[in-house]
Amino acid sequence: MASEASSRIALVTGAGTGIGKAVALGLLKDGFVVVLTGRRPEPLDAVAQAAADAGQQAVAMPADVRGRLDLLFNNAGVNAPAVPMDELPVERWKDVIDTNVTGVFICARAAFGLMRRQTPQGGRIINNGSISAHAPRPFSSPYTASKHAVLGLTKTIALDGRDFNIVCSQIDIGNALTELSARMTQGVRQANGSMATEPMMDVEHVAEAVRYMAGLPLSTNVLNMTVMASQMPFVGRG
Repeated sequence: MASEASSRIALVTGAGTGIGKAVALGLLKDGFVVVLTGRRPEPLDAVAQAAADAGQQAVAMPADVRGRLDLLFNNAGVNAPAVPMDELPVERWKDVIDTNVTGVFICARAAFGLMRRQTPQGGRIINNGSISAHAPRPFSSPYTASKHAVLGLTKTIALDGRDFNIVCSQIDIGNALTELSARMTQGVRQANGSMATEPMMDVEHVAEAVRYMAGLPLSTNVLNMTVMASQMPFVGRG
C-alpha cells in the first residue's frame, strides 16, 4: 500500500488528537504526505515532529492546503452538553452545526475544487460521521442532527463527484477510546434513562479502516462503513 500512496497528499482535519491523530499517523505509514489541521497548534506540531523523527512527511497548517490534494479526511467535530433540548442554549446548537456541518461542507468544498481542477483529476473525501447518523443517544439533538446532515452531504458529494473522478465516503464510528471519549467508561445515559458503562474499542482500528478506504483505487468506493465496539448498545438501541 505504501508504494501506491507514494507522493500522494492527504489532509486530515482535527489531526492533533484522538481519531484524527491515529488516522494521520496511519496514512504516514502508508506513504502519504499528510497535512495536519486543527484548532490547537501544539498537538499538531507534536504529530508533525513525530513524523519527522520517523522520516515521514507531515506539515502542520492552520488553514487549507494549497496545490494537489488526493485525500481529505473530514474529521473535526464537536459535541454539546447532554441536557434536555429546552435547556440547551441556541449558541451551543449553532456551535455544533457550524463545526460539524458547515465546517465539513467548507473543507469538502475546497477539496472538491482542488480535485476537480488538478491533473490527474480526482481524489477521495472521507467524512467522519457517527453511529448517531443512524440512531440518537438521549439529549443529543444538535450532534445527532449534524451527523444526519453529514450523511446527506456524503451521498450528495459522491453523486456530484462522478463526473470528476471524485469519490466520497463516510465512516461511522462507535465508542473509539480517545481522550474525549474516556468519560464514557464511567457511564453513559441509556435510552431507558439509566446510566451504564459501555464497551470501547482501540482507536487504531478506526485508523486501519480509514487506511483501507484511502488505499482503494478511485474506481472503487466504500460509501458507508460502520466501525464499532462489538457489544456497545447500537444495534437495537432506542
